[in-house]
Amino acid sequence: MSQANVLIEKINKREAVVAVCGLGYVGLPLVMAFNKQGFKVIGFDIDQKKVEKLRKGESYIKHIDFNVIKQNVDAGRFVATTDFKRIGEPDIILIAVPTPLTETREPDLIPVIKTTESIMGGLRKGQLIVLESTTYPGTTEEVVQPILEKTGLKAGTDFYLAFSPEREDPGNPKFETVTIPKVVGGHDPDSQRVAIAIYGSIIKHVVPVSSMAAAELTKILENTFRAVNIALVNELKLLCMRMDIDVWEVIDAAATKPFGFMPFYPGPGLGGHCIPIDPFYLTWKAREYDFQTKFIELAGEINTSMPYHVIESTMYALNDKKVSLRGSKILVLGVAYKADVDDLRESPALKIIDLLQDRGAEVIYNDPYCPVIPQTRKYDLGMESVNLTPELLRSQDAVLILTNHKSYDYEFVGKHATLVLDTRNAMKGVANRANILKI
Repeated sequence: MSQANVLIEKINKREAVVAVCGLGYVGLPLVMAFNKQGFKVIGFDIDQKKVEKLRKGESYIKHIDFNVIKQNVDAGRFVATTDFKRIGEPDIILIAVPTPLTETREPDLIPVIKTTESIMGGLRKGQLIVLESTTYPGTTEEVVQPILEKTGLKAGTDFYLAFSPEREDPGNPKFETVTIPKVVGGHDPDSQRVAIAIYGSIIKHVVPVSSMAAAELTKILENTFRAVNIALVNELKLLCMRMDIDVWEVIDAAATKPFGFMPFYPGPGLGGHCIPIDPFYLTWKAREYDFQTKFIELAGEINTSMPYHVIESTMYALNDKKVSLRGSKILVLGVAYKADVDDLRESPALKIIDLLQDRGAEVIYNDPYCPVIPQTRKYDLGMESVNLTPELLRSQDAVLILTNHKSYDYEFVGKHATLVLDTRNAMKGVANRANILKI
């Protein structure tokens, strides 16, 4: 029996051990999916605090059921560790680490490179390595494969290599890991067969593509599609404001068309780990081929300008009330990048708070999902969420809605705030509209 068939048989018998490198919004759902189907999982992460929390069953991502994780930890089905010396134990290794941008909007593959180097230290024959981190076409072949082959082992012969992009939508109850189709591109036919076998064991629909590069570009296309369409409605919002037309009304009306239209909604900027970042991976790679992705770059310009639009609109709204932005008291509602999650990655709220403070405003915030704003790669705001009370709302010169959490009582906000600046159409339907301004 061939080496690939031996591994596939181990997968089918649930005897294969799976490793997940990176225990965050992508990695943990994978761990749970494999555990549920009877696989033993070793989770690797460089964050010792995170590993200790997992061992205790303590939550650090609100929408994930840590009781289930603790049950698997207690039963020995899931082991969390920072010790990459154990990387030789698993049969399948999945890499789900961040792929951020540098300050100059170039790919920052350091997390992928460091993780791959850690895997290289214990790589053995017969293992399958799959990169899930979103990246530009060619990364797995040009970056991951050469590092692993420094061991003298060869991809497709001694070990197997594939790319399968993560598709997570944190906080969306309609979709979970097992129900979202999984795109898989292998280095060679055997790598493809083994990768399809492992993902097919936990996911209902696996979508094979012809190469790792095709799988890499698939994910970039998905997120670029969203980024471009969000840029379109953001630009349309700016036009509608000048024309005194409600852009949300227009979008809702257009969405009644049963074909040829998909609604996207404007906001204060793009957030999340993928959409604000991934398109720029493609623009960077395109330059290698002497090609300019003008459409993508224009969409990026529009989306990154939206926090500045929020600042300008806030300044004008305060001026109408004869209040200067400098020295004004502003309460921000919602700092997560989208509604009903505790995810602050690339949240436009952080940029907006930083800009407001830089212009002399006194800013506080409330977010039931984010009790503190930790230090990030770009910002060190050092803020804690405040409690919403009628007195607090009345004491602020403006309440700025940046994230439309369902848990907010918008009638309560509208009743007590003197001025509400709404970037999300969250106040739609609130009875008292005299003090509400959509921006």
